[in-house]
Amino acid sequence: MSKFLPFSCDLETFIDELQEKINDNQKTIETLLTQEQKTFANFVKPLELMEEELEHFFTPLSHLNAVNNSDQTQKVYTDSLPIITEYSTKLSQDIRLYDVFKEIEKNEADSLNFEQKRVLELNIQNFELSGAHLDDVTKARLQEINIKKSELSNNFSQNLLDATNAYEYIITDEKDVEGLPESEKETAKFTDEDGQVKYKLTLQMPSYIAYMTYGPNRAIREELYRAYTSRAPENAKIIDEILALREEMSKLLGFENYAQYSLASKMAKNEKSVLGFLETLLDNSITQAQNELQKLQAIASHPLESHDTAFYSELLKKEQYALDEEEYRPYFEQRNVVNGMFCFLERLFDITFKEVDVKLWHEKAYAYDVYENKKLKARVYFDLEARESKRGGAWMHNWQSHATNIEGEEQLASAFVVCNFPPSSDNQPSLLRHDDVVTLFHEMGHTIHHLLSEVKENEVSGVNGVEWDAVEYPSQFLENFAYEPKVLQLFAKHYKTGEVLPDDMIEKLVRSKNFLSALGMLRQLEFSIFDFKLHSKLYQGEEVQNLLDSIREKTALMKPPSYNKFQNGFAHIFAGGYAAGYYSYKWAEVLSADTFYQVVDEGTFDSKTAKKYRDIILHLGGAKSMQNLYIELMGREAKPEQLLRLNGIK
Repeated sequence: MSKFLPFSCDLETFIDELQEKINDNQKTIETLLTQEQKTFANFVKPLELMEEELEHFFTPLSHLNAVNNSDQTQKVYTDSLPIITEYSTKLSQDIRLYDVFKEIEKNEADSLNFEQKRVLELNIQNFELSGAHLDDVTKARLQEINIKKSELSNNFSQNLLDATNAYEYIITDEKDVEGLPESEKETAKFTDEDGQVKYKLTLQMPSYIAYMTYGPNRAIREELYRAYTSRAPENAKIIDEILALREEMSKLLGFENYAQYSLASKMAKNEKSVLGFLETLLDNSITQAQNELQKLQAIASHPLESHDTAFYSELLKKEQYALDEEEYRPYFEQRNVVNGMFCFLERLFDITFKEVDVKLWHEKAYAYDVYENKKLKARVYFDLEARESKRGGAWMHNWQSHATNIEGEEQLASAFVVCNFPPSSDNQPSLLRHDDVVTLFHEMGHTIHHLLSEVKENEVSGVNGVEWDAVEYPSQFLENFAYEPKVLQLFAKHYKTGEVLPDDMIEKLVRSKNFLSALGMLRQLEFSIFDFKLHSKLYQGEEVQNLLDSIREKTALMKPPSYNKFQNGFAHIFAGGYAAGYYSYKWAEVLSADTFYQVVDEGTFDSKTAKKYRDIILHLGGAKSMQNLYIELMGREAKPEQLLRLNGIK
């Protein structure tokens, strides 16, 4: 029998099955509560495993809705959200469960291991952050808020996907696609009913980025930019509703604002430390960013506007480094890159990958089993190419978590890696940009963090239980290696000739790594400060835009046009888990930069720190606070200056 669940999701019966599972769970809870002597083994463990099983059932639906979105998946997913949200809210507010967890924590303090103590600690914290200790009227309101928030987030995401898919721009003049990569021209090309050759541009990432970077017609670039940055205007109303609900929820739970509520479960301990951290990075980056913008302006024949930056950045990059992104793509054929990444991980961490033949949700998806020291450890599923039915971006979604059951039998971990790389066709393989390679390494960092766990309690295994501002640490650590020459040589091979990427091209790529990095830093800091301040008090309507504009006074060295409604597409904080937590990317980047330099300075493949990182950070997942794990790994606190070094900011 396979140790991994088969991927299946019956949309016709899903809602009935979900309701049945929830009813069974509720009966199980009542039975567990009748036990006289409640212990971790007879009470907490069965609850943990029950929740894990529900996750096993629900994950394929949420995955399918993200990668094969259809009217049917949308409907079933939308219908299931209130059911699952109501159930999980009730569970997290059940004062009886809260009391039992507190009692077990007190009674078994000396007999539990650190994993079990962490499960209790995080559950008790979760009960308190859900209002388990509050009166029934308040709990009922919190439940209403949670259901409404999950509906609104889903609507935000769906509006964005619909708006992205609804737009197309048809080019009839061949001159307007001159300079575009051949592979992108090929993808965009079609012949109409009259036999005329035309080109279709969309807001799907590969198409949009390609024209913004190489498109010769400035008016078309502006039109695409306008369409992209003004997508889903109806999301403005959703933002107001989400912000109001978050504010109300925080106050009901005894916090001054949502930012304070968010920090209760993170590494950063207060609002001042987060904003101070972001402001310090900003102050250190502005001068270099101003110099970068001057260089960009110097090569343009007119005052630069927002829709020009990608185009002139590419010209400047070619001028400074003689680097043409397109020359690199034949060396980054998708499967070559995946296999080369496996080869790298094998040498760094002693893990191997073996392809398996299993039935999946799409013909372009594939799966690998993961072995550590020749022992089967986990399974990873890849779905890497862009298509209309898939939401934009890239992510890792965990499915099964490493754990042991009540009998002590081992459950192995599994996860999905999803990206939106250029699609392959019968006459064209999927050729990646180097940015895509970095993205793949990033998502794989998350993935092995989940898959290599050796923790026995699923609630703190892999990425579960890891503080949100530490969750990006393993992903950013791994992505840094996508610029290491000895790593690139493992997989950057021409898909036709097998020739390894020449040394001079690798050198150019490495030198260009921090091209316009201070401007990039400012952009990310803008997002982080906006998100954090947006949740520090209630903003509504025009106040949201006014706040963003006030932050841009310092962060945006070039003023975006008034039609740019960035916030309406900020899915990370309105349809993902990053609300009042977008700063986490930078916070975790300090940990990742510090660890990365330690490994590289030790010679990468001979690094003792790399193996320690596997044994401490990857094996222990969320079983200890990342603060403790980090000090266990490095013997000290992280050095923030390593982040500026990584970005080439002096």
